[in-house]
Amino acid sequence: MNSYIVDITLLALLALSIITWSIAVIKYFSIRKERTASARFEAAFKQSRTWEGVVNATRTASLPESDLAELARTGVATCSELSGFDHNRHALDSLRELLDRALSQRVAQISRARERGLSVLASIGSTAPFVGLFGTVWGIMNALIGISAAGQASIDVVAGPIGEALIATAVGIVTAIPAVMIYNYNLRQMRVRVTELEAFNEDFLRLAMKNESLWGKS
Repeated sequence: MNSYIVDITLLALLALSIITWSIAVIKYFSIRKERTASARFEAAFKQSRTWEGVVNATRTASLPESDLAELARTGVATCSELSGFDHNRHALDSLRELLDRALSQRVAQISRARERGLSVLASIGSTAPFVGLFGTVWGIMNALIGISAAGQASIDVVAGPIGEALIATAVGIVTAIPAVMIYNYNLRQMRVRVTELEAFNEDFLRLAMKNESLWGKS
């Protein structure tokens, strides 16, 4: 059984590598699709710049689902719920705070959804080298036991088994590096996306507060 430990370790690293690249492909197409969809919604939002136009944009079936559309839909729904408040200065400040809180909570929910898979990449990047090292240590130990049983310690006898064992460390590093790079790339993309969502929040909040009297019609 001991002779198969290194092979099992290599298979485990291969599986981790497949998971890494699968997440990378899924994230790539997901980000590209989201960017395209959000760009279309943002164009419709900026083109209208009226409360009626924003409400209609959130209900237009021809516009694909996107983070910005979801955020705007949350804002419109919140405004509809908050309609009917007194129009004094204190009430307007409270409305703005409640709307801002609802939008911020939605941004946090979207961010958590976009983070899915990143923890897996982080785990693979941090553990793969140690998995490979485990296979190397086990392989070297078995190689030394075999050499001891054979009663020979020449280079020809030692080089083969130990060289095979060291492959596990190399494979572990090769598995970890892409995982770390893909994790960092997607983390940066997510932070950029959050910044864009927060900027959209401000635009929506300003437009909503200017049209507070129309909230009941949304």
